[in-house]
Amino acid sequence: KIDAKMTLECRNFTLSEQFTPKYKEPGNHNSGEDMLRTYLWRCQFLLPLASLALVVLAGLIGFCACLCRSLTPTLGIGALHLLAGLCTLATVCCYLAGVDLLHRVSMLPDKVDGSLGWSLYLALISSPLHMMAAALLVWAARSHSQNYYRMTAYRVA
Repeated sequence: KIDAKMTLECRNFTLSEQFTPKYKEPGNHNSGEDMLRTYLWRCQFLLPLASLALVVLAGLIGFCACLCRSLTPTLGIGALHLLAGLCTLATVCCYLAGVDLLHRVSMLPDKVDGSLGWSLYLALISSPLHMMAAALLVWAARSHSQNYYRMTAYRVA
């Protein structure tokens, strides 16, 4: 009788390990590559980075606009926040779909908690906040342009 003990430990993935292919049977490299799980895993790694880059770019543009005392780039900043919110929402969707596909292929070991973590809930909160910020920025850009056109018409009159 063989007494096999499973060791459960957390470990970090290196950058190259983030992009390794996932297999139809986890751990069995001869089972063939599972393309859907592979690309869902890659997207859930890359989309948050894209969202962060979009927010940082929007912040830089907003900072420069404040220094120049201009509301002109507000529409572009709103579009960047909208894209960041969509990237965050897509990240959550990719994660949940990937976990569901993994659970269909393999079962969780005993003593492993499969509940969703706090970071997923923060992502679910941040996505609508990005979209609300985008809506407010687009509204501000639109109202600013209407006021600008009214002032121009007043000056011409």
